[in-house]
Amino acid sequence: MKLTVNIDHIATIREARGEIEPDPVIAAGICELAGAEGIVCHLREDRRHINDRDVRLLREVVRTKLDLEMAATDEMVKIACDILPDLVTLVPENRKELTTEGGLNLSIMKSRLSEVIDELKSKDILVSLFIDPEPANVDKALEAGADIIEIHTGKYANTFEEKALINELAKISTVSRMASEIGLIVTAGHGLNYNNILPFRNIPEITEVSIGHAIISRAVFTGLNDAVKDMVKLVSGI
Repeated sequence: MKLTVNIDHIATIREARGEIEPDPVIAAGICELAGAEGIVCHLREDRRHINDRDVRLLREVVRTKLDLEMAATDEMVKIACDILPDLVTLVPENRKELTTEGGLNLSIMKSRLSEVIDELKSKDILVSLFIDPEPANVDKALEAGADIIEIHTGKYANTFEEKALINELAKISTVSRMASEIGLIVTAGHGLNYNNILPFRNIPEITEVSIGHAIISRAVFTGLNDAVKDMVKLVSGI
């Protein structure tokens, strides 16, 4: 299993003062050198953390894989088709949310998502859909034309009662297996940390996890290089 690092909260710290540091572009390089196999950033409509300058520079400097998270809006599609990230992850977006609160509603958005996916694929950009771990979402993601699903692990991450935790892991495992069997690449992310990541090494269909907040939080105390290296060891089992 591979680790991609979400660097949004490096930009969050920068924007807290409205200045120029810390620079998420520099953070991306540190993460790659420490063993991350991809960089994730979310360009939001309100530009609350990552901004257009960041995305353009990240496209120039990232040497592993650049995953641009974004809403399926005309503005974001235009930016993606111009910048050409390696991967676009389509996510729901609510201006009032502190962080992404759940997966895409594929029943309501299927037609729009299919249009966006077709446009992105015409530029040779791989497309992932951020979904809740519900079996019905797997077929809908395939029908919409996705290459990849990223399973929203937020409910799992916020569950502490043992039986409920086991149930959430079972749902994630089932959806992962279903998606893999029909040819979708499976990844996961949201709320994963240095403790709750370990069971994911027992779900072989999950090829990659995206982790940001936990790594940046640890980096405050240990430094970004060591924080990424520690997570790489947990994710890969080395």
